[in-house]
Amino acid sequence: MWFDRLLQGALDTLLMVGVSSLIALPVGVVMAVVLVTSDRGGIYQAPALNRVLGAFVNLFRSVPFLILMVALIPFTRLIVGTTYGVWAAVVPLTIAATPFFARIAEVSLREVDHGLVEAAQAMGCRRWHIVWHVLLPEARPGIVAGFTITVVTMINSSAMAGAIGAGGLGDIAYRYGYQRFDSQIMLTVIVLLVALVTLIQFGGDRLARVLNKR
Repeated sequence: MWFDRLLQGALDTLLMVGVSSLIALPVGVVMAVVLVTSDRGGIYQAPALNRVLGAFVNLFRSVPFLILMVALIPFTRLIVGTTYGVWAAVVPLTIAATPFFARIAEVSLREVDHGLVEAAQAMGCRRWHIVWHVLLPEARPGIVAGFTITVVTMINSSAMAGAIGAGGLGDIAYRYGYQRFDSQIMLTVIVLLVALVTLIQFGGDRLARVLNKR
């Protein structure tokens, strides 16, 4: 029985983090590209847009996840029809992870050698070609490494969400470990979370190294 319960908790955690990360990845990259290219000296200079988007990103990054999750309850209910369970956790997880990842991806894009951009401009490349064929390929290792950090952070947040009814390993640790003073269950959940984080970190680091060699 406990094995089935832990297995279901692990699957729920993977579902929460997986769906949220699949949304945060493309949206975060787009936001990072806009932040970099719309800045002063960028290929799509738009200072007003840059300030607004930057303020939006900073706003959601500055709010602790637990507070953000509670504040988003009406919005979560509007989107998924409930504030309890795995899918209810996907909404705040996505909204918390996307700006976090966008800032990390922005740093990677800004580290691309500006000489490559100038060379592409000198050859007459269109601006979207520069984004697609220069900025993004050159920043891929950093983006992958940053996304790995984001996914690990999301696993930590999903455990916190589970403690207040989102399901997953956090829910098991809180209900059966903390509330019932069962240290064995608590320790088992910790081991599972550590193993999951280690696996994701190892895979992300390895992929980043492979991309960096190309």
